[in-house]
Amino acid sequence: MSTGVSTSTDKNIVDRSRSHRNRAVSKAVRQTRERLQSGHSRNFDRELMMMHIDTLRQSAAVVPIFVIVVAVLGVYLTRDAGILFWTIPILTAHAINMLIGRRAKKQEMSAESARKWRQLLLLGQLLVGFCWALFTIQNCSTCGGDSFAFYKGTTLLVAICITAMSSFMLPRAVPFSFAPATVALFVTAILTRRPSDIALTAAISVAVIFFSFITNRMYQSNLKILFFQSEKDDLIAELEVAKSMSDEARRRAEEANLAKSRFLASMSHELRTPLNAILGFSEVMSAEVMGPLNNPTYREYTTDIHRSGQHLLNLINEILDLSRIEAGKYELNEEAISLLDIAEDCIGMVQLRARAKNISISSQFEAQLPSVWADEKSMRQVILNLLSNAVKFTPQGGEISVKVGWTAGGGEYVAIKDNGPGIPEEEIPVVLSAFGQGSIAIKSAEQGTGLGLPIVQAILAKHDGQFMLKSKLREGTEVIAILPAKRVLQSLPAVEDAPLVERRKKSFA
Repeated sequence: MSTGVSTSTDKNIVDRSRSHRNRAVSKAVRQTRERLQSGHSRNFDRELMMMHIDTLRQSAAVVPIFVIVVAVLGVYLTRDAGILFWTIPILTAHAINMLIGRRAKKQEMSAESARKWRQLLLLGQLLVGFCWALFTIQNCSTCGGDSFAFYKGTTLLVAICITAMSSFMLPRAVPFSFAPATVALFVTAILTRRPSDIALTAAISVAVIFFSFITNRMYQSNLKILFFQSEKDDLIAELEVAKSMSDEARRRAEEANLAKSRFLASMSHELRTPLNAILGFSEVMSAEVMGPLNNPTYREYTTDIHRSGQHLLNLINEILDLSRIEAGKYELNEEAISLLDIAEDCIGMVQLRARAKNISISSQFEAQLPSVWADEKSMRQVILNLLSNAVKFTPQGGEISVKVGWTAGGGEYVAIKDNGPGIPEEEIPVVLSAFGQGSIAIKSAEQGTGLGLPIVQAILAKHDGQFMLKSKLREGTEVIAILPAKRVLQSLPAVEDAPLVERRKKSFA
């Protein structure tokens, strides 16, 4: 497994003492979540009523045109203009419904007032139903056969369709509009006992029942659509509120982290001065420069004080280095350097510690590597940190290999591989975080700060480089520091007359 350089600062825990600022927002989120989890249908009376009024107003001209067409056909069939008088009450009833809808549209409608307006509109539909009942009792003495019954049946079926399509947002609109006409047809069929009247009554009754079922299904479908729309709006609102809270928490965490980094970056002198005094005086006392210490326990104490002070100074130096990088105060003093020379120097620095643990260090360097444009001190710290970790976690009698060479992209790399216990895959992100240590390191290795790898990542990021860590449990660990191709300096061709100078090999005690 490999991981790239992390260029972001470590995440801080949000200060919970400021949670009262977002108490109202948290309450709103909690209420929205509880409402969504309850699963109860919301009251959409107002929305459904407004949708019905809009549909009613948009189809206002359909009914008058239909009534006029029906009246003209009736005059043509009956040769009697008396049917035209039927148009007056039904057009009046339709106008009353339009006035009710217009007035309801102008009012500030609430959930309670929506029920009142629904009752008024249903009464208006009932008034239209009585007008259709007047149409059904019309007779034609001059019509032959069942032509007039077919005319009435066709007219009522079309009227039921128009009412169903224009009033499906109003529950029970179809039964209220055509129940009086159905009753009138039923009474007429009983009185006349003509097959045409009985068939017409049956057909209209079935049509009313069928279209009532259809409008109810359409009403329920629109109700579900409104519910899903409301649920979606609630979820969007919750996400927006949660995002605002997250942004606020992230902003405060970044401010706190930046303040911490600035504080530590400016405390270099204040922290190091007393530690230097502790280290100096404890070393003078352990060396008995000012006179002998009669009690040998005191000499052990001064040695422990010096060792602890040195460890604390190293920890402070690493924290300050990381803090300066995070605060943007880590300046690179770039120059042309050789990774081969720096790697050899670092191997010499850790050679004594490696021999104390009977660890062999082998090197495999690419010949004639050009110089790179980088900060020598920073790159030396990178390689030394990686080598120190390898020596620290490699057991007695282990092996460490160091490689320096070209990358496939034209850059240069330094790879350090050991045969230590390795790192479990799930612990690699922990190891790469600040102060993070794996479980095996905690149990078996020397005491450390957990800042070496974060500093390596930060320094390589400042050089536009990459850091990769590959490890398997019980198979060892390999770390690779990569510098990009743009930092590799192109060397000039050698002068023909000048003798070739071989690179000096370094030897270590």
